[in-house]
Amino acid sequence: MRLLPKIFIITSILLQSLFAQVSNDSEITSAEIKEHITFLASDELKGRLTGSEECRLAAEYIESDFKSVGLVPFFDNSYLQAFPVITDVELTANNKLEIKAGDRTFKPKLYDDFITLSFSGDTKVEGILVFAGYGISAPDIEYDDYAGIDVMDKIVLVLREHPEMNVPHSKFDDHSSLRKKATVARDKGATAIIFVNGYNPHKDEDELINLSYDQAGPMNDFAVINIKQNLVENLFKTQDLDFKAYQSNIVDTKSPASFSFNNTKVSITTQVNEIVVDSWNVAGYLKGNDPQLKNEYIIIGAHYDHLGMGENNSLYSGEELQIHNGADDNASGTAGVLELAEKFSAYKDKLKRSIVFATFSGEEEGLLGSAYFVNNLPVSTEDIAMMINMDMIGRLNNDKSLIVYGTGTSSNFEDLLTEYNENKFDLTFNDEGYGPSDHSSFYSKKIPVLFFFTGTHEDYHKPSDDTEKINFAGEEEVLKYIYKVALDLDNTDTRPDYIAVKRKDSGNLSGIKVKVGTIPDFAGNVDGYKISGVSEGSPAQIAGLVGGDIIIEFGGKKISNIYDFTYALGDYVPGDLVNVVVKRGKDEIEFQVELAPK
Repeated sequence: MRLLPKIFIITSILLQSLFAQVSNDSEITSAEIKEHITFLASDELKGRLTGSEECRLAAEYIESDFKSVGLVPFFDNSYLQAFPVITDVELTANNKLEIKAGDRTFKPKLYDDFITLSFSGDTKVEGILVFAGYGISAPDIEYDDYAGIDVMDKIVLVLREHPEMNVPHSKFDDHSSLRKKATVARDKGATAIIFVNGYNPHKDEDELINLSYDQAGPMNDFAVINIKQNLVENLFKTQDLDFKAYQSNIVDTKSPASFSFNNTKVSITTQVNEIVVDSWNVAGYLKGNDPQLKNEYIIIGAHYDHLGMGENNSLYSGEELQIHNGADDNASGTAGVLELAEKFSAYKDKLKRSIVFATFSGEEEGLLGSAYFVNNLPVSTEDIAMMINMDMIGRLNNDKSLIVYGTGTSSNFEDLLTEYNENKFDLTFNDEGYGPSDHSSFYSKKIPVLFFFTGTHEDYHKPSDDTEKINFAGEEEVLKYIYKVALDLDNTDTRPDYIAVKRKDSGNLSGIKVKVGTIPDFAGNVDGYKISGVSEGSPAQIAGLVGGDIIIEFGGKKISNIYDFTYALGDYVPGDLVNVVVKRGKDEIEFQVELAPK
């Protein structure tokens, strides 16, 4: 991707209004699509990471374009809707560790000898130290490091990884993540967990775990830290044991060998601060002309954020961070919103319903922007007739394969899409309204949706997703097709009806045999697992759970975040009845859910 002169970033935004005034071309064109994507996917915008200054520049670019084509601000007098985003975490000075073993006292230094993990709760705990091997409790593979030991109100020390660290596709893989081990320890009654690197013949370094926000909530009132090997070696010596030899014996025998340290107590204080910044949605609208239908709104949207330097969610395997320009994902969809806004604005006298053109940030972090948008609308949710989403529409292949999701969310969608296709595209329909893009936020509010997508490719979430690989002529065809469909939906006297579509299981959670049917709300920064909705006919719906509920207990286990919920599912088989406690408003309500097979 070529570098754009920095002056272009400023002048491109300032001159858009003037350019629109002198241009008489309101048609959707590949040249304008290319202009938008070239700017949005330029290296100067550094991948438009949510909440970054470059994200703000992209938002201002979109805002300027909305102004230039005559859209009315959607948020009172503003096109911008700010919303809070957790971008990272930091440790305060109030992170301390002290270990007393017999007549010896160890006071490790933060960052040098130990580190608090990002998902640790803010707490202060004291207790007896227990070594719990690899911290795995897995009846399904007949292995339990907690067998025969009592960790109630104690602090556990566990090895990272698992006893078959050099075996590919080991039976232990599903039980070895840091979050999983911490959840097991907490559920066993421990007040804290201490991780240590074991000896690995393929890795000599004993590096502390990087402090990195994993996009989920903390384990409240539970401390999670990582300490250096040399400290553990000294602790084992106080017990007349050799740490390396002890680990080797567990690996060789595949037998747990947990024990309680004699005359050893640990004091831990942890405090992790979340770094919260603003990011932005951008939206403007055209008012409809029908006296009644103008009070109904069609949303045409796309996300404009991407992965920045690829700090999270990148599929790039290189060691050095690189700019992830996200030309297809999703400068292409954003360009689509801008082009459709210009086209509809030129023919606004034809509109019966009002049309909102919206671009969201925070999609790559879990649909944060669209979730905030739909939960903070300046109009009633009941007035939203439908939502059209465009995500990755810039790589139309020679076979002209176009995928449309949400075709089952309203009665007439398939017929309408087929009618306007005129054999131009090889259409693939998917009935479901939920999915990994912003339309899901709207469908959870019982709003019919359509999601247009030209397919994934080898550049997905990599630095190579660049402008020169976009099929501009192909995107022009796609947008002209979407325009016809959207205009028909705007002009028809009958509003699209909402249909609840049964969700197909994705099957991507290894080792889990059951499904509940909850749709996560990643924007819900709460103590628990907040859901945005439930699938049609799912165990959750049958039991009575609804969107907005916060699951705080599942089968007697505390649920603080989506990880806790996922791990809890692994303990059950289809047909099990599980007591589930949810927080609904100020009330705590208990439901009994019969789990279904995946």
